[in-house]
Amino acid sequence: MTREQGPIAAVGGVVFKGDDILLIQRARPPFVGHWSIPGGKIAYGEAMETALKREIAEETGVDVQVLGLINVFEALPEEASDRHFLLVDYACRYIGGTVRAADDAADAEFVPLNEALSRLSWDKTRLAIQGALPFRRQMS
Repeated sequence: MTREQGPIAAVGGVVFKGDDILLIQRARPPFVGHWSIPGGKIAYGEAMETALKREIAEETGVDVQVLGLINVFEALPEEASDRHFLLVDYACRYIGGTVRAADDAADAEFVPLNEALSRLSWDKTRLAIQGALPFRRQMS
């Protein structure tokens, strides 16, 4: 990628199923083998929430309801394999589907909150999960 192309816009979803959170193990750069929340690039002309639902379904087989915006993060080239990302993270509720790893995910599963936080290696993903917790309380 050249610098003239600019940052890559991407979405991520903190998906709740009861008290559990959906995680994927990344199969592609950046962060191959690391655990993260599902998500991916926004296609040209695609709305962010549409991209989010598509990416989650492609990576995990899960359908979600988007609950709300958590935050916007930036991943600079030194953090993300020499690429610059703008990451828009949302809180989501599981509404259906059978979890399976596909597309960019080597593995996918719902895990308890504390386990999810301990599996993560990137602090900004932990911040996204913590930012999603008020949405989980609204689901009860």
